Amino acid sequence: MTTLATRTDALTDALLDRFLGELPALAPVAVWAHGSLAGGDYQEGRSDLDLIAVLDGPIGLGTVWKVAELHARLRTDPLAPLLHCTYLTDETTADPERRHLTWAQSRLFRRTVTPVTRRELHTFGRVLYGKAPGELLAPVPDRQLADFVVRDQRDFWRPAVDKPRLWTQDVWVDLALVTLARATVTLREGTLISKREALELLPGLGAPVEVVEDIARRRYGQEGGGPVAAGWRERRGELTRDYLGQAIDRLVTSYA
Repeated sequence: MTTLATRTDALTDALLDRFLGELPALAPVAVWAHGSLAGGDYQEGRSDLDLIAVLDGPIGLGTVWKVAELHARLRTDPLAPLLHCTYLTDETTADPERRHLTWAQSRLFRRTVTPVTRRELHTFGRVLYGKAPGELLAPVPDRQLADFVVRDQRDFWRPAVDKPRLWTQDVWVDLALVTLARATVTLREGTLISKREALELLPGLGAPVEVVEDIARRRYGQEGGGPVAAGWRERRGELTRDYLGQAIDRLVTSYA
């Protein structure tokens, strides 16, 4: 199977080459990268490796078993827990509400390929094998993209703000603020931006600067460069929740 057309980082390249080498048993039509890996903001060992594989033929129980075996063979790779792949077929690519077989967080489940992911694939998706996204995926209308972004902020992120226990965790703080900034730009301009660009925009959107700086240090600086001050996670969570609740309400009211 043809492997990577461009290079990233050594460990990432090795895992992707191995993954692509295992895929012929599943009869792939195409393999694409999206997210940070395709958008130029990839941080080896920190960023997820977000992939889509389009297979030739229906995904029955036999295919599910093969997918599980494939990822089990990769499990000793140091980056394997970060590799996420959703499996489609040519006949199931059209419906953005359809849930597809997915390997992520070291388990199999089903999830959708959202309008944001579909727009990413059309805009800057990285072809690792086979056909390009434009050959297999329908374009994403601007209204469909905007409706999804608003719904995601309103129905997922806004209720989460009212659950304090979540907000001592890095992942909730990081993703919520970055996603809000990206949603704001998408709704204003109809474009997608990277996580780094989102972080740069957040202070101008009124986000607490010390929280934004904390995210930037962990994502782009030295992880674990010093001890976390006593009470910082709790304070960071309060600052984030206080900002997000009002910011999401404004965004949804403006664009719903």
